[in-house]
Amino acid sequence: MITKLPIILAAMFGCCLAATQPAQDTRVLPEGFVDAAQRSTHTNNWAVLVDASRFWFNYRHVANVLSIYRSVKRLGIPDSQIILMIADDMACNARNPRPGQVYNNANQHINVYGDDVEVDYRGYEVTVENFVRLLTGRTQNGTARSKKLLSDAGSNVLIYLTGHGGDGFLKFQDSEEITSQELADGIQQMWEKKRYNELFFMVDTCQAASLYEKFTSPNVLAVASSLVGEDSLSHHVDPSIGVYMIDRYTYYALEFLEKVQPFSKRTIGEFLQVCPKRVCISTVGVRKDLYRRDPHKVPITDFFGAIRPTRVSTDRINVTLANEDDFITTDELVVMKPFKIVIEPQFPTEFFK
Repeated sequence: MITKLPIILAAMFGCCLAATQPAQDTRVLPEGFVDAAQRSTHTNNWAVLVDASRFWFNYRHVANVLSIYRSVKRLGIPDSQIILMIADDMACNARNPRPGQVYNNANQHINVYGDDVEVDYRGYEVTVENFVRLLTGRTQNGTARSKKLLSDAGSNVLIYLTGHGGDGFLKFQDSEEITSQELADGIQQMWEKKRYNELFFMVDTCQAASLYEKFTSPNVLAVASSLVGEDSLSHHVDPSIGVYMIDRYTYYALEFLEKVQPFSKRTIGEFLQVCPKRVCISTVGVRKDLYRRDPHKVPITDFFGAIRPTRVSTDRINVTLANEDDFITTDELVVMKPFKIVIEPQFPTEFFK
């Protein structure tokens, strides 16, 4: 018994030491893991921009969508990856005192129509059916490539909608409606068919927040110009044309985007706060429970631009042989002999002498 006493005391002393040491909190993720999770994994960007309203008195809705179109194009998304749907051609409307031009401000300092707008769906092509087919990739046979959303699992997709809406629906052409359930089903199909990596859903209409209430698909971030039961209001009128120029939410969103440059460090989190109630009058709605990243750590260009990180290297890089080393060392470089480029004469008259 005497020989076992030191062992028992040592064991008891060890247990006391273990009890006094703070336990490691396994709920806190390593900082490196968190930083990696916050980085984007997308490889390309797409934008689907929709004006669903017709008639001259809805001039502002066309100005809305053209304003966003101008911003994403300026920040790097090419026309080949922008699907623009405009239900009415305000630039060529007989009531337009400035033919071929559309402005979003009575000061007329930005012609958002410009001279290089590529409208993919116009007039009566802007329908609920064509919009849903576009999202889900179920376009009809013979549809032009420019009218297809050719996104993939690495695509960050921006969807912008503007028009007249209500609780759970958005009107198309004043003759049909798309419901919040149809939108949710369409985005769910996009996820199941690997048609997006992350999706930013932006809508400017009355009771806009009702359109994202039924979303269940992952990696979706949504913002709406008004909550359920609220109207989304216009910003100002131009007396020379007699209609409102732009909606309030899109006006302040454009004001923010105009200050963003391709390599800007502005974030989506900042963008979600561009229109407080004191200026918007309506309450901006945000839904981010389906989105895995912190919006304040997501660059605005992850959705509104198409800038990819680029590394300049002076080394030779093997991009053809998968089984070889990625880099070829300088010892293996072969000195190329100088050569001379000889261009044959276009009309070899000496052959006919």
